[in-house]
Amino acid sequence: MVKAVNKRLFTCMNIFSSPLPDPTPSLEPLLLTKPILRSGRLPIGQILVDIGELSPGNLVKAIAIHRREDVRFDEILLAHNMVSEGGICRGLAIQYGCDLVDLTDDAPDSRLLDKIDPAFCLRYGIIPWKRVGAMTLIATAYPGDFSKLDPLLNPKIGSTMMVIAPESQIQLILTNMRHETLVKQAETRVVPTESCRNWNRGFATRYALALLFTLASSVLVFPILTLLALTLLATISLILNTGLKVAATWAIMRSNQNSAIQFVTRRGLPALTRLPRISILVPLYQESQIAARLVQRLNRLSYPRELLDIHLIVEQNDTITQTALATANLPRWMHQITVPEAELKTKPRALNFALNFCRGSIVGVFDAEDAPEPDQLFKVARQFSECAPNVACLQGVLDFYNPRENWLSRCFTIEYATWFRIVLPGLERLSLVMPLGGTTIFFRRNALEDVGAWDAHNVTEDADLGIRLARRGYKTELIATRTEEEANCKFWPWIRQRSRWLKGYAITWIVHMRNPRQLLKELGTWRFFGMQILFLGTLSQFLLAPVLWTFWALPLGIYHPLQSILSPTVFYLLTALFFISEIVTWAVGLFALAPSKHRRLWYWVPTLHLYFPLATIAAYKGIWELVSKPFYWDKTTHGQLEPRTDDPDISLQVSLNASLTPARPLV
Repeated sequence: MVKAVNKRLFTCMNIFSSPLPDPTPSLEPLLLTKPILRSGRLPIGQILVDIGELSPGNLVKAIAIHRREDVRFDEILLAHNMVSEGGICRGLAIQYGCDLVDLTDDAPDSRLLDKIDPAFCLRYGIIPWKRVGAMTLIATAYPGDFSKLDPLLNPKIGSTMMVIAPESQIQLILTNMRHETLVKQAETRVVPTESCRNWNRGFATRYALALLFTLASSVLVFPILTLLALTLLATISLILNTGLKVAATWAIMRSNQNSAIQFVTRRGLPALTRLPRISILVPLYQESQIAARLVQRLNRLSYPRELLDIHLIVEQNDTITQTALATANLPRWMHQITVPEAELKTKPRALNFALNFCRGSIVGVFDAEDAPEPDQLFKVARQFSECAPNVACLQGVLDFYNPRENWLSRCFTIEYATWFRIVLPGLERLSLVMPLGGTTIFFRRNALEDVGAWDAHNVTEDADLGIRLARRGYKTELIATRTEEEANCKFWPWIRQRSRWLKGYAITWIVHMRNPRQLLKELGTWRFFGMQILFLGTLSQFLLAPVLWTFWALPLGIYHPLQSILSPTVFYLLTALFFISEIVTWAVGLFALAPSKHRRLWYWVPTLHLYFPLATIAAYKGIWELVSKPFYWDKTTHGQLEPRTDDPDISLQVSLNASLTPARPLV
């Protein structure tokens, strides 16, 4: 093969001496004649018809799609199963006068791979293949882009010439031969000053022991004063968190935009001039029960298939999920990405690795149990086209499809409704930092890469990413679309999940407070203060909650130690504060449920008083793991439950989704 390429070297040089055409040329549906592009080459569609790979009828359909969408013509053909990948490669080889190579039979020279970043190669679908004299042969799946890449490659490997190879082979070879480099890059995308990967476990242990010793000594030597100080801190935390709920609710009511918290699916959406390509990342781990159902749910998305780029991410040693996906019959626009084995196994590491394979200008994230609205991606594309350029992220609303399973799922649903329908919209209107939700989030890819994507070591990578976006001057907006998922409705799994979240909150706060002056400069005073309430305030409220519980001794007629130094007026004020806090929690919960389909959960709002103490248990578990195993990812098991059609709330939504689910594309 190399000899054949060498013989054709000089005859092909004139092809690369002139500028290449636009990678997605406009094609005219003249099937009785042979249209010629300005470069002198036949259109790829006409070539495929001539060699028998494509029918004339499918060519007409593909041309109609191509004229209204921002996507390569060959990707339209592949997405709708009009042509095989091998057929596309044969057509491109004819169109550009290049050789077609098989990388599995003739592997690339590993010495050439050392000269180019493998992530760069994955993103642009290229791989250095062979050296022929002074010329380096570059295998590419996108020959239309080669003229743009050639100036970038020339300083590293000298003069180049392209050959054609399937992208699947290019990705497989790069992953196999340079997996160590790709894994290291996935683990170190974020700059060290904003990452927790250099967490000093020994220092954290010593610091925790010193703090514990100081607290224990204070309790022994000054028990009353220590209890008074802790009560003061707990009271301040309670006031700030209650005030944040009130401010968020007031901001929503004052803006008179209640539509922002009423997420109603609409049948019609304004058409965009050119729809963008959207990549979706779905990390999976040990998902034997949910993999097949996930594929069915993603298949309900009504976004054009040629603009969908869905990546199901699995770990190399996760044979359970791989086996489940093997029987799921994945469509062409849905790909399995296998993350190479490494000591670190976290969701953000998998996301960073898979980001190299994305082709879209918008990158979204779903969880394994998610069931997004069918028209969700249309809404995402529209809002990104209408919002300011510095809006880097859109956060959708999360809801549950099993809210009435038991008491825990009911309270979890009320909490999520409060967070996504009151707190986050309020933070947006108050111009405060918005921590992300981990799923149903969509990014402008350029902005995501600008901040270093996800911190692979942070167990709440979503909240951390929200802060880093804000520090770079980017904004996050909410989008009126809902994704349903499974509520964690079992006691110990709920504790494990919440402990991971709170541990991540602690790590995130510590990392970004390494240099408070710099953080204050980048966020500004208002957002800096808001971040303290969100992260430090949330942690302190749960950790110090037992101190406030001691005041339940008074109604029971039990003596409280602070009665010896505090006047009755102070106790009356504290009692009033506790009642006001409870009333605010109930009122906000009721307000959050009002526009949703969960109005029947109103009766359960008062039981949140018994629900939130569970988070205190999780907080102490998280703080313990912060010292003992900070990067441990306490996995949440999915797929335990499916939507209950006998539930009136759920059956209504199921019938709504069914009515909105479109038929499969015609081509």
